[in-house]
Amino acid sequence: MQSLTDNPPNRVPWNKGKLIGQKPPLKLKEIWAIRIRLQLANRLRDLALFNLAIDSKLRGSDLVKLRVSDVAHGTQVVKRAMVMQQKTKQPVQFEITEQSRDAIADWISHAKLRNNDYLFKSRFTNSPHISTRQYARIVESWVSTIGLDPAVYGTHSLRRTKVSLIYRRTKNLRAVQLLLGHRKLESTVRYLGVEVDDALEMAEQTDI
Repeated sequence: MQSLTDNPPNRVPWNKGKLIGQKPPLKLKEIWAIRIRLQLANRLRDLALFNLAIDSKLRGSDLVKLRVSDVAHGTQVVKRAMVMQQKTKQPVQFEITEQSRDAIADWISHAKLRNNDYLFKSRFTNSPHISTRQYARIVESWVSTIGLDPAVYGTHSLRRTKVSLIYRRTKNLRAVQLLLGHRKLESTVRYLGVEVDDALEMAEQTDI
């Protein structure tokens, strides 16, 4: 009799060929490499999506559901925004930098979006906004264009990018916790992998 833990015949395990674990954040040079390519290609939607993903630090499920009214008052894109997280049902605030505000404003104007419209509409009629799967494919295309392995990087890479840079510069876990909207500090520690990173950094600085 086959064990319940065995894989059924001819069924391929979901994780076969996939790299499991935390997706690494992007480095500064990689952020700019992607951003410049999007600017040169005049991909207004993708540039707004990329910049906002970095700034907002939102999960993909929250990012794709943003409406124009979440980030703009009329034609003016705000410097700070607040949204309710779908997963935790808790509000989280985030900053929108000047270059992101410019990119979002250009996209809103180009796409002729109205206040209650989804910021990133789907091109498919069965969905009002891009899906998380579509977003994941878009991220895969971004990282591929600069020579990164799309199997290694993903949507969580963008969520982790800015907070990883902030932590490295400040070592302020509480600030990172607030920016990510985590309820528990332990979740932030696990998310960043800071205990491992800090231990390795101390080891590298210790000569024997």
